[in-house]
Amino acid sequence: MHAWPASDVPALPGEGRDLSLHDTATGGPVAVVPGPVARIYVCGITPYDATHIGHAATYNAFDLVQRVWLDTKRQVHYVQNVTDVDDPLLERANVTGEDWTALAERETALFREDMTALRMLPPAHYIGAVEAIPGIVPLVERLREAGAAYELDGDIYFSVESDEAFGKVSRLDAATMRMLSAERGGDPDRPGKKNPLDPILWLAAREGEPSWDGGSLGPGRPGWHIECVAIALDHLGMGFDVQGGGSDLAFPHHEMGASHAQVLTGEYPFAKAYVHAGMVALHGEKMSKSKGNLVFVSDLRREGVDPAAIRLTLLAQHYRSDWEWTDAVLAEAVARLDRWRSAVSRPDGPPADAVLDEIRAALADDLDTPRALAAVDRWAALQAASGGTDAGAPGLVSRTVDALLGVAL
Repeated sequence: MHAWPASDVPALPGEGRDLSLHDTATGGPVAVVPGPVARIYVCGITPYDATHIGHAATYNAFDLVQRVWLDTKRQVHYVQNVTDVDDPLLERANVTGEDWTALAERETALFREDMTALRMLPPAHYIGAVEAIPGIVPLVERLREAGAAYELDGDIYFSVESDEAFGKVSRLDAATMRMLSAERGGDPDRPGKKNPLDPILWLAAREGEPSWDGGSLGPGRPGWHIECVAIALDHLGMGFDVQGGGSDLAFPHHEMGASHAQVLTGEYPFAKAYVHAGMVALHGEKMSKSKGNLVFVSDLRREGVDPAAIRLTLLAQHYRSDWEWTDAVLAEAVARLDRWRSAVSRPDGPPADAVLDEIRAALADDLDTPRALAAVDRWAALQAASGGTDAGAPGLVSRTVDALLGVAL
């Protein structure tokens, strides 16, 4: 599966700062200092509907991580999956009467268009669950041979008790885990499971549903968590720098994935930092495909909203915050974009070295984008009030905003 084209990232003078990010597994900030090649895995979409603002907010956060790393002169090895076979996708196709593969292909193509418009840097490897199946099957077989998986009516489950570190990612109590498992694709009430939290590794073939050759597992399809583990281990290995996604992925998805990988390899941890973006609400409730309260990036683009204004709306919120999308926050971003573009269009301006410094410092501090935007606002206000004599300042501000915030002025 192919990703989307990369936009150019301007080179900036000097060198960026190393990141400190909030780590869900420790509950506090951690210094993230990769080697020469920074490694990041961000969980992708299940393509049964278009990209909504909640998706965009999450991918914006991890695009910023990449940009900060590039500014430190590191290479970035970014991997993202597409869950192009799963229950929600099959259910939507069944309701609409559309072939599930056609639905997945169409929505994945639209996602690529949205990411291109928003100037999100593409992953080096963009891998679908279906194409990963040949690598998933041997991992499930290994887990079963190690006694970490068991069969129930033809389905294969992972035993969470096989991982001594289970629970260290989300740090939740058993009752909360059970509740979230039921809400987020698990089946804690299924009779016969060793532990209600045990997740599916391999779902035996069901009539009317797609299935693949599972070798000794029999025909079927993979569970959600083992998909990402197979892709991450194949392309990044253990102990990669950042596992990213929305906060609703901390449990069960990232918790289970970590346990799968740690049992498979005998190593700990799966990722050095687990970083999660907040949720976006609309009309007082979290944006959710199940609720249908969504604002789609593609709809905004069709309505003529500048993608740079959409991105500035996202940047105005701290990535870990839960926030609400409104017409007012978009209007504020449109006005800010106009002010910034007007400021950099003049031939001279106030000195801008401090703007670059402030943005670097803000992003290094757990991606503090509101602080970064405030630095540009101050420079633009000075430019509007009195201008300046530095011929290079407008260009430096424009390149800084482009390289570090992904907004083309």
